[in-house]
Amino acid sequence: MATMTISSKGQIVLPADIRRRLGLVAGTQIEIIEEQDGLRLVASHPVNPTTVASCAGMITAPSKGKARRLADFDAAMLTVKTKA
Repeated sequence: MATMTISSKGQIVLPADIRRRLGLVAGTQIEIIEEQDGLRLVASHPVNPTTVASCAGMITAPSKGKARRLADFDAAMLTVKTKA
């Protein structure tokens, strides 16, 4: 059991090991439920950490025709095509 102290601003700090074990990160909303024998804290909307890499491919633009190859964008290849 962890003991916490309420600050002059009415804030409490959850111990790091509890936050880590429960996956609580900055921005997680905590619901406080008042019960007869005390208070119960419930993480109502846990926020999962997200990286840019994990979002890759989530949004794709609709295709506007035939797929192009990397060579289609190569400047050297473009000059060869125009001279031919």
